[in-house]
Amino acid sequence: MAAEPLAFSMALLIGLLGATHCVGMCGGIAASVSMGQKDTRRGIPLIIAYNLGRISSYAVAGALIGLIGYQITSGGAGLVLRTLAGLLLILMGLYVAQWWQILTRLERAGGILWRYLRPLASRLLPADTLPKALLLGALWGWLPCGLVYSTLIWSSAAGHWYDSALLMIGFGLGTLPAMLTTGLLAQQVRSLMQRQGVRSGAGLLIILFGVYTLPFSALAGH
Repeated sequence: MAAEPLAFSMALLIGLLGATHCVGMCGGIAASVSMGQKDTRRGIPLIIAYNLGRISSYAVAGALIGLIGYQITSGGAGLVLRTLAGLLLILMGLYVAQWWQILTRLERAGGILWRYLRPLASRLLPADTLPKALLLGALWGWLPCGLVYSTLIWSSAAGHWYDSALLMIGFGLGTLPAMLTTGLLAQQVRSLMQRQGVRSGAGLLIILFGVYTLPFSALAGH
């Protein structure tokens, strides 16, 4: 499963349609960066820097797990990894559609690392300079998030570290519409994404791609 256009598009879609979750997890800190300035024009570069740092963290995490995935694939367990990736996509679809929220349990796994990173992130507040906003985003990108973790595991089956990193960049770019409008249009974005018809349709698309990802022909012995 290389980072083909279809997979990259799905990564974008997962990020876009996970907007409600993203605003809930990171919206508060993003709003404090962008709206903590008396001059709103000054807040725009800061929120861009914050999101650039956040997406950079996703790319680094994608590259790291891509290296692990490559080793697993080289060791002959590629079929298992692709099967896991397909199943995770199906679970993500169920999560986005709000039919089953099991992915939230993945967030507990990142709690240990976040205990060490959160104090560092807190020292950067208020993030009133570009370097501080960039570093804050880079640290906040490691916030425990079931959607990020499941996308990471899915991206590990991409085949190469750079493909996994590219998929995570795609996911991060998909979250931008919600994150960049936090404090301005966040309520409208959240209202749109909370419509059950939108969530159900998005969830079904992700589930279908998960089914497509499953290696049925290999499992059947063809």
